[in-house]
Amino acid sequence: MGNKQSRRDFISRSALTGMAAMSVPLAACAGSSASDQKVAEGKIESKLIVPKNNGLLITGTFLDEISHDIPHQNWGEKEWDREFGYMKAIGIDTVIMIRSGYRKFITWPSEYLLKKGCYMPSVDLLDMYLRLSSKYGMKFYFGLYDSGRYWDTGDMTWEIEDNKYVIDEVWKNYGTRHKSFQGWYISGEISRKTKGAIGAFHAMGKQCKDVSGGLPTFISPWIDGKKAVEAAGENLTKANAVSVLEHEREWNEIFDGIHDVVDACAFQDGHIDYDELDAFFTVNKKMADKYNMKCWTNAETFDRDMPIRFLPIKFDKLRLKLEAAKRAGYDKGITFEFSHFMSPQSAYLQAGHLYDRYREYFNIA
Repeated sequence: MGNKQSRRDFISRSALTGMAAMSVPLAACAGSSASDQKVAEGKIESKLIVPKNNGLLITGTFLDEISHDIPHQNWGEKEWDREFGYMKAIGIDTVIMIRSGYRKFITWPSEYLLKKGCYMPSVDLLDMYLRLSSKYGMKFYFGLYDSGRYWDTGDMTWEIEDNKYVIDEVWKNYGTRHKSFQGWYISGEISRKTKGAIGAFHAMGKQCKDVSGGLPTFISPWIDGKKAVEAAGENLTKANAVSVLEHEREWNEIFDGIHDVVDACAFQDGHIDYDELDAFFTVNKKMADKYNMKCWTNAETFDRDMPIRFLPIKFDKLRLKLEAAKRAGYDKGITFEFSHFMSPQSAYLQAGHLYDRYREYFNIA
């Protein structure tokens, strides 16, 4: 009994000591106002030993509300309104709904897709995004519908049929009513040698342009590099990565077949290693210039180098990619994607810290 009592006394004393220690900072701050504390915090900044503002700014982001490998954050319009403010504060002027639907989940009450068996969404996210884009002075790009059949079969031609109806319906019901509707994203994510890619991109790109009076279109394919592995797999790299010469030869063929209806290409930058960035980026810019296309970068703000898929990227990795894009003379930087991996209100605590490091580096107040 005596030993038990001694242990209880020790635990009680330890708890009281801890509470007293916790109260010291509060007491020390008692004479300071909240504004004084903010001023003091504002003077603390990372001491960078690399040149600041030496990369390509991120001025666009995907909006990933229909995803299959990233957790949903369950935001309502209040959170999305705040989100657009965070994006605007760092210079984002373009938002891209990555896909208007994926398999049976859709972002808007499409009459055609509902008849095809898709689920009715509780909120018209498309209308909300267009209204918020107008409110914050941003351009909105509409991402086409993804049936999922391409991912099952590797054949892009599946996507043409459904999007014939989706493109016409969305332009009639939304595009003609919202000035913020400023472009199209052909949402099939491909790499080299994807079956039917040239024909599918051309068919969908042409319809988007024809129905909207020539609004711009873009694609965001992936480079078949060493980190182009299955997201659900255990491996982080693979041996049979594409060479720079193969990449140039194969994408020259694709660009040749689509450049008249696709205005920009934003290659995903996360599938190659950091010391390969300059070589691939230089080739990408050369090909885009050859075919009179804009060369964007999709600067991924999630980390592909970790066994946990997917978490916000380390700032230095993002910095290396943005600096390489600037050296290559890229036209625009977009990201996949701000809300999960860079936002101060993301479910991931690290995302808000990435936002702060990005602002420090680019001297954004």
